[in-house]
Amino acid sequence: MEMANMKPEEITHPPIMDQLAGMEYCVDSNPSWGGCIMLGFQHFILCLGTAVMIPTLLVPLMGGNAHDKAIVVQTVLFVTGINTLLQTLFGTRLPTVIGGSYAFVIPVISIISDPSLMQISDDHTRFKVAMRAIQGAQIISSCIQIVLGYSQLWGLCCRFFSPLGMVPVVALVGIGLFERGFPVIASCVEIGLPMLVLFVALSQYLKHVQMCNFPIFERFSVLISVALVWLYAQILTVSGAYKHSPVLTQLNCRTDHANLITTAPWIRLPYPLQWGPPTFSADHSFGMMAAVVVSLIESTAAFQAAARLASATPPPPFVMSRGIGCQGIGLLLDGLFGTVSGSTVSVENVGLLGSTRIGSRRVVQISAAFMIFFSILGRFGALFASIPFTLFAAMYCVLFGYVGAVGLSFMQFTNMNSTRNLFVLGVSLYLGISIPNYFHQFTTSYQREPAHTRAGWFNDLINTVFSSPATVGFIVSMVLDNTLRVRNGDRDRGMPWWARFRTFRGDSRTVEFYNLPFSLNRFFPAS
Repeated sequence: MEMANMKPEEITHPPIMDQLAGMEYCVDSNPSWGGCIMLGFQHFILCLGTAVMIPTLLVPLMGGNAHDKAIVVQTVLFVTGINTLLQTLFGTRLPTVIGGSYAFVIPVISIISDPSLMQISDDHTRFKVAMRAIQGAQIISSCIQIVLGYSQLWGLCCRFFSPLGMVPVVALVGIGLFERGFPVIASCVEIGLPMLVLFVALSQYLKHVQMCNFPIFERFSVLISVALVWLYAQILTVSGAYKHSPVLTQLNCRTDHANLITTAPWIRLPYPLQWGPPTFSADHSFGMMAAVVVSLIESTAAFQAAARLASATPPPPFVMSRGIGCQGIGLLLDGLFGTVSGSTVSVENVGLLGSTRIGSRRVVQISAAFMIFFSILGRFGALFASIPFTLFAAMYCVLFGYVGAVGLSFMQFTNMNSTRNLFVLGVSLYLGISIPNYFHQFTTSYQREPAHTRAGWFNDLINTVFSSPATVGFIVSMVLDNTLRVRNGDRDRGMPWWARFRTFRGDSRTVEFYNLPFSLNRFFPAS
């Protein structure tokens, strides 16, 4: 009876908050220094999954050995630390880790498979020649983001965004990564499932348990759960539980199968052009440009999610464009140092902001310092990098879900009683999942991508763009949202709420969150 007698305003939840409520620390507030260091180390541990998995996938295909893989992992961590510092200081200034991107796997494999490289008989020589070709393609293609960002062209594109159009893009940048979640857990369920259950229990059900008035389980759920399950996996490995298991099971379950600790140098400082001078090819560069565009769109969505989870206002087009330009410089560094893959915003680290309810910029900057430190001390970094990838996949199930839910939360600023909005949202989400899933299944079934013409760059363009859920969702939602015109359309799309954040000085909080340090705004006037 009480529910039946409730007033309408007590039943609905009006979107009265521009910033996400419930966060303990926003982007420009900080925990204690001790807390920042521990939380920063937690972000460092989380980013290791992608930093190790991409080189593990690509380096053997290039002809590299275990030592080469260890050097590449060190280089990835080093450049990730530098790019993260650049982005948090001079880019969007949001607490985002700029790590490796799977969007570059398709064009990189295309370069590796080039007949001129495949005919090299010596594996190590082939590895170095392939690395130089990848570097050249990355250096050329990085110009796209640098030009679009610092010329403010991407800022002009961002003016066509709306809360409705952002829903499928941000949602798919998290939910679209489902293949890296439970399917990986299923490959080693004996450590993956306990990790998932323990992580959920610590971060959610025991979040109110405090020690010395500190919610230790909520803040450090990643560190505690990884330490316990890693120890459990070590016991299984030492006891011989996987002695007669298939190779795939051993790769996902054993703690000693990465071969990083024994092959990594004790101390080594990555440096530019360490693999030799890059080589340049128009065909390779055009293929890599598709991955750069995908990285740009995925990062744009991740920046929106990070702003929400850091309790900041939505980044205006000027700031978004500045961040993309800074990411372009990061891609240039990827090419100069030789990281095998390009970079984008680490979605899992964005999700961790919501799990810990800590959106502090300083925490992520400290995590970047850990990345640089442990990349130089190779053996110590390799110790943490030997964590089985299944443990990361278990955390991805939660953290990618967080980011996907942030995308869905933008619906509160739109009119979801509009059939036009329901059409735009439904079609964008459905095609954003369906089309990339078709490309993945086709590749798995036929051992080649759907686009398979004589023009390699065209194949890379189609296969890379349409294998990304966020990119497909972006294309569909932007076209539909900006071409379907109805009465009161702008209001239904959420534009009255969005309008304040379309200029840098449209809201006083925007200046507070996104102002550059060291009075650099004098040289980069906001629009």
